[in-house]
Amino acid sequence: MRDETAVTQPQPETDPQWWRGAVIYQVYPRSFSDGNGDGTGDLEGLRQRLPYLRDLGVDAIWVTPWYVSPLADGGYDVADYRAIDPAFGTLEQAERLIDDALALGIRTIIDVVPNHVSDQHAWFQAALAAGPGSPERARFWFHPGKGENGDEMPTQWVSDFQGSTWTRTTNPDGTPGEWYLHLFAPAQPDVNWSHPDVVEEFDSVLRFWFDRGVAGIRIDSAALLIKDPALPEVPEHPGPGEHPHVDRDELHDVYRGWRAVANSYPGNRVLVGEVWLRDTERFAQYLRPDEMHTAFNFDFMARPWDAKKFRESIELTLAAHGPVGAPATWVLSNHDVTRPVTRYGREDSSFAFTAKRFGTRTDLTVGLRRARAAALLTAALPGSLYIYQGDELGLPEVEDLPLDLLQDPMHFRSGGVDPGRDGCRVPLPWSGTSAPFGFSPDGATREPWLPQPAAWSERTVEVQSSDPTSTLHLYRDLLALRRSEPALGDGPLTWLDHLDGSDDVLAFARGDLVCVVNLGDRPAPLPAHTDILLTSAPLEAGLLPRDTAAWLRTARP
Repeated sequence: MRDETAVTQPQPETDPQWWRGAVIYQVYPRSFSDGNGDGTGDLEGLRQRLPYLRDLGVDAIWVTPWYVSPLADGGYDVADYRAIDPAFGTLEQAERLIDDALALGIRTIIDVVPNHVSDQHAWFQAALAAGPGSPERARFWFHPGKGENGDEMPTQWVSDFQGSTWTRTTNPDGTPGEWYLHLFAPAQPDVNWSHPDVVEEFDSVLRFWFDRGVAGIRIDSAALLIKDPALPEVPEHPGPGEHPHVDRDELHDVYRGWRAVANSYPGNRVLVGEVWLRDTERFAQYLRPDEMHTAFNFDFMARPWDAKKFRESIELTLAAHGPVGAPATWVLSNHDVTRPVTRYGREDSSFAFTAKRFGTRTDLTVGLRRARAAALLTAALPGSLYIYQGDELGLPEVEDLPLDLLQDPMHFRSGGVDPGRDGCRVPLPWSGTSAPFGFSPDGATREPWLPQPAAWSERTVEVQSSDPTSTLHLYRDLLALRRSEPALGDGPLTWLDHLDGSDDVLAFARGDLVCVVNLGDRPAPLPAHTDILLTSAPLEAGLLPRDTAAWLRTARP
């Protein structure tokens, strides 16, 4: 195991702008691969599967939190940022994983959660013990309640997990005490970014992991860190910078400091923001040259299966990124979002957290066709591409998990009406005809932490690897083409308008490659071309079927 003062691990000798067009694969380690047979995915299981990711064709992996955590929110409640949770392995195993991935040309991006910590974090435990007015509590948002006896919450802010954002403490003598702020679950107290200890601590955390060879940091809930110290209520229609705890102007100083840390390392270490903002101009401010390198494009991911809506999102995204010179990012799902095979098979194929409910009908045949077409669409767009584990297998959302096995706080804080996010976090199927489908090694003593559907026997990596028509083969083919085609990845896009007079067909050129997607209800003609490179489904009499995409070679003047 390396000392904290370890010599900086070098990065691969490749394009220093690698992140502008990279293919990045998101790993939710708890559900990726179980190396020790305890039913939970771990770092050894991930390390053993690195050749699979190399063969898939990815440039980097983004690993969601692997730190010590009570798992009140799937690891996003961090108790120690410098230690690996024993369920996943050890720090030494993390270092070995980073090294082995680099040897295969795969960089590692890790999650850092700066808005909050676990209520089991040493700082918060010290704050509870120290009491009101103490230096320990100044690192958080402790505040007296309102009303004669302090029984009312300091604000009526609503949690991203639904419900209130304040929890009251209990004094040593058993009487009610101060309240503390948590924009998410009560087990995730928010830290106070106006406190120098918080700033210094997270700078140190970044250096700790950069020293160990990580290529980048994905910043969780990046727009929420700064709060208005006056604690006003949220205005009905807040203007730019007026929201008391979202997108505060002071945030940009935080990320300028982080960029300075990243820039002090060789190999272009990157910052990737999780920034949920509707205002594209405000969004773009986080991508100025001295702040983050990229940020997730959630607008595209949430759009329904509609050509006009997709094009609108693509144009808005590229227009927002252009002035700051940052590349766009494209993603169809992640560990929080209903999988595209399920989402695109619904009457309402858009995504919103507030709309998730039990019993929503879906046509998985339609959903899979559309998800395959969407894979070609996103992979052809300018910028970097993110793939959530299992999407390359065409996995659907698991919507019939037993209620007593659900763990996501979004489900419980909704009063049970929201199924939560566990359905997209079910362990992956690798091989075999019955659970655990190779997720755990032979002879494993425990079942996977969430049960896998029996129907997944037809969707395992083993089955799809031998089927040239499978979704896995489609992903391998499109990623190989994306890597070999100079026009793909970062660069310009030119729309090809009014193809056959249909508004339901998207077509655009990337150099001499054309991507065309038919989102209408009837077959469409292909643009002029010299070669067909790839299609998401077979052509029909030379026409592009509905819910199908194609990559074409075209002669350009």
